[in-house]
Amino acid sequence: MADGSPGLTRKLAGFVATFESSKIPAQAYEHAKVAFMDWLAVTIGGKDDPLVRKLIDCADRMGGHPQATILGHGMRKSVAQAALINGASSHVLDYDDTLVNFFGHPSVTLFPAILALAEWQERDGQDFLTAYLIGLQAGAAVGSCAGPAHYMSGWHATATLGHLASAAGCARLLGLDEDQTTHALGIGGTQSSGLKRVFGTMCKPFHAGMAAEAGLTAALLAQSGFTSAEDILEGPQGFFQALRGEVNEGVVERLGQDWDVENLAQKYHASCHATHSPLEAAMAAVREARIGLDEINTIRVHSSQLALDAAGKTEPVTGLEGKFSISYCVANALLRGTTGNEAFTDERVKDPAVRELMQRITVVLGGDIAGLESRVDVETNDGKVHSACADILQQIPSLDMKRERIRAKALSLWEPAMGREKATQLAGEIQSLERARNFTSLLMGL
Repeated sequence: MADGSPGLTRKLAGFVATFESSKIPAQAYEHAKVAFMDWLAVTIGGKDDPLVRKLIDCADRMGGHPQATILGHGMRKSVAQAALINGASSHVLDYDDTLVNFFGHPSVTLFPAILALAEWQERDGQDFLTAYLIGLQAGAAVGSCAGPAHYMSGWHATATLGHLASAAGCARLLGLDEDQTTHALGIGGTQSSGLKRVFGTMCKPFHAGMAAEAGLTAALLAQSGFTSAEDILEGPQGFFQALRGEVNEGVVERLGQDWDVENLAQKYHASCHATHSPLEAAMAAVREARIGLDEINTIRVHSSQLALDAAGKTEPVTGLEGKFSISYCVANALLRGTTGNEAFTDERVKDPAVRELMQRITVVLGGDIAGLESRVDVETNDGKVHSACADILQQIPSLDMKRERIRAKALSLWEPAMGREKATQLAGEIQSLERARNFTSLLMGL
């Protein structure tokens, strides 16, 4: 900065490199373990997607040292390949967590990178969880400065912010000093990319893996003395100037005081988070008024521009496109009552019954609607209108409820792949992850 004081990039690097883990609240570590269970659940759940097989085939062609586990496939690839493949696998179902300040999905950019690194470098569970919490906080700080303008201009924040979060988490796990961490952020930041135009294709989950891989590589390069700009965020033609955003001194000053992991919103429906408030509100309106499907004349969904940009597909034809269609997700929830991954197949999206109900649904921009909140008006055949509102990012369950719901979600995704006994054992190991000396036992058989 002009006055000689450190800028945001340097301050952020100082936090990542030097913040004492003993100052992180125990509650934050408990939230981190829930987040890891959720991430591992959706990663195993997505392991058989064609996208994952294509990435593995590509890694086979490139070769590399077997350093880290490809989850669900009983094989090891290089740490970079493992971060990429596991990252994409964990986002392919679009069933992973969201953070308001991140404007996207932070865990799918962090856990793949630090898990591969922790396995390879034989780091313990406590260091792993600390790296996640520090990386998440770094990503959330940058996201708070980038603001909604960054996301609304077309950038997929999961990818762009994810590069920086991953670099920060990996830098922490490697024990880089402030200078090295500054360069790691610079290396990660200059690679930041990912466009929302590709939503509904294989490239969206690829973004998560790409961010995890790039952040890991950035930290390893910085460890070896590789250099970059020391003001990648705030400098001229840097991240904020090129990709939108500005320094918020309040965010910098609060580093280490607030822990955004407590604000993570895990998913309980296997679709874009922008679809969750509409389907929750629609189900509430129908349930509270005891409306039968044959009594519904029209459904009007009021959403924000942000939600419409992310999940405004009106004519989905594949299961993947259905995850980004508010009208399909509302119709499916009302018609079937099941919103897990089984709801998002090509066959179910094309089902004539759900298509007929979708024709009665209109999604509009609500002038008073912000973020991911939604208001739904259900008009019955007698002309009466029944309304309900929901905002899933403001209705986050308590830690105990999160833990219970995520454990159930994890078991439902793990059991088909590994059986009840192994799934239950895995859940137990994650509950005591901070005491693990390495990841050998946890990853055995995955």
